[in-house]
Amino acid sequence: MTQENFKETVYILKDEMYRFAKKFLMSADEAEDVVMDLMMKFWQKKDELSIIENVKSFAMRSVKNECLNRLKHHEVKLGFASQTRHRSELYQIETNNMKEQILGFISQLPEKQKMVIHLKDVEEYEISEIGEMLDMEDNAVRINLMRARQKVKESINKLYAYENRQIQGLGI
Repeated sequence: MTQENFKETVYILKDEMYRFAKKFLMSADEAEDVVMDLMMKFWQKKDELSIIENVKSFAMRSVKNECLNRLKHHEVKLGFASQTRHRSELYQIETNNMKEQILGFISQLPEKQKMVIHLKDVEEYEISEIGEMLDMEDNAVRINLMRARQKVKESINKLYAYENRQIQGLGI
């Protein structure tokens, strides 16, 4: 099939294919994507198209099948998104719980360490800025930050160890 022959038999159907796809998908952009994808497939298989008796029927059936595939794929994506949303809600609950735990651990720190870790990790100030605010040398800020993080880490590890013992005690 020549390019001219392709234009006369297949490409002239693009507007009709578009309208048909738009009725299925209810989206102009998606319908346009379907038609363009099919036109590319048809062009790649132009020699096989020349033996098809009713090209219009074949083209419309192809549009229908492609639209159904896309709708099915969309349903699968929605199902996956629903599962992901459920997981993310559980994750968010766990994260919020952990955040509360960490903030509790920070509140138990000595005052200097509490201020340094808050300014650095929560407010995201630079070491030099924290030093100026608290009238401390940069090295002292770093040491207090390191000690504060270490104490929070130890508290988290103790919490996890306790939870693991509780879980093992239940035989889970």
